[in-house]
Amino acid sequence: QVQLVESGGGLVQAGGSLRLSCAASPRTFRSYVMGWFRQAPGKEREFVAAIRWSAGSTSYADSVKGRFTISRDNAKNTVYLQMNSLRPEDTAVYYCAADPFNRPLSRSTTHMGDYAYWGQGTQVTVSS
Repeated sequence: QVQLVESGGGLVQAGGSLRLSCAASPRTFRSYVMGWFRQAPGKEREFVAAIRWSAGSTSYADSVKGRFTISRDNAKNTVYLQMNSLRPEDTAVYYCAADPFNRPLSRSTTHMGDYAYWGQGTQVTVSS
């Protein structure tokens, strides 16, 4: 069982930045994939970014490429989502998630159903 605790959400003006944090406990394993998803009111939950813990390789949704950066800190068992150049359409509840299974590297990290553990979500609101 993995517990994910998120922080860093809030209200920011368009063009601003936020950094979301997701602390995993009791620990993460090198095979884990950590992901960020978001869900706006009335919309489907969508993939934002993911990172393979061991290799540090990343993937991003097209809508956030060049603006968001996912990273991890091995010592802190924490994954981050640095969000720059925020837009009103980025407004959503952001969820941290963990895929604990050692899936083939060929499998995309974007599949929401692959993630077994989820954080509580943190609200990000971008005003215009």
